[in-house]
Amino acid sequence: MAKQKTVAEELLEKQLWKTADKLRKNIDAAEYKHVVLGLIFLKYISDAFEELYVRLKVEESQGAGDGFQ
Repeated sequence: MAKQKTVAEELLEKQLWKTADKLRKNIDAAEYKHVVLGLIFLKYISDAFEELYVRLKVEESQGAGDGFQ
């Protein structure tokens, strides 16, 4: 499912890429892979959380979880 980006998100994304470029210039390529792998892991966790959140919201709208409040 494609997510629509807001202007603020696009600006933040551009700022993050600029920051990553600055970091890459000061770090040896062998060490930079650790930074990139960490970012990839965070992206994976973020996507997994978003998917679970949406699934739980759908289940909630269908009546699941009414007894927990």
